[in-house]
Amino acid sequence: MKINVLVIGDIVGKPGRVILKEKLKPFIDKEEIHFCIANGENAAAGAGITAEIATELFSYGVDVITTGDHVWDKKEILPMLETDASVLRPANYSPLAMGKGYVIKNSKLGYPIGVINLLGRVFMKPIDCPFRISDDIVKDISKETKVIFVDMHAEATSEKIAIGRYLDGKVSAVLGTHTHVPTADEKILPRGTAFISDLGMTGPHESVLGRKIECVLKAIVTQMPTRFDVAEKDIRINGVKVVVNSQTGNAESIKRIEIKEDD
Repeated sequence: MKINVLVIGDIVGKPGRVILKEKLKPFIDKEEIHFCIANGENAAAGAGITAEIATELFSYGVDVITTGDHVWDKKEILPMLETDASVLRPANYSPLAMGKGYVIKNSKLGYPIGVINLLGRVFMKPIDCPFRISDDIVKDISKETKVIFVDMHAEATSEKIAIGRYLDGKVSAVLGTHTHVPTADEKILPRGTAFISDLGMTGPHESVLGRKIECVLKAIVTQMPTRFDVAEKDIRINGVKVVVNSQTGNAESIKRIEIKEDD
């Protein structure tokens, strides 16, 4: 059985949510998508996510929401992290932290899919090793399904590539998020794992990583504290479509996706 999985890059603010509301379900129907994963850690005004916004994203067709280093930015999400396993925080936070770092959920075909959320350590705040913790989680999920997707939320391309190679053959896909710029290195690794360094950004591309250009330039040039407002123009959805063999767990293809407002 072939399973079509759509994975969406970092959703930035209201513009990112609006284009998903308008475009996601038609795309899911057209491409026969069986499961949708989206990184939502910037969905609330560009930093963090709330329970209300998570519920909104689920209504648009998202099945699992991953996050990253901004997961704690909005305190409103904390109760939902405890009660809804479909909203993840990075698994390599302390085991005492609220929420869960992975989930197993059925696709539209009824086949279970595992989703793991990891956070990088290079150029990031101190956190537990994503490599070692992934071993334990993959072993646990593999008892129920061979189809496993990993969101590696990291700054350094080298770290994303390294964990892709580390997990090659153990998971179906390792997909980078956080840097908001889609990379052109999508591939199937030698042992059958789909990989891309960064999915890109779902939000305003006439911007600096989703923020108004003038605000970012002012901060850089003046070195003064500046509010980074979310931009509003050239809204796009970035992501990938991955086709997975449910029997082997191996990816058969990975294709970059970009959906514009006028598509």
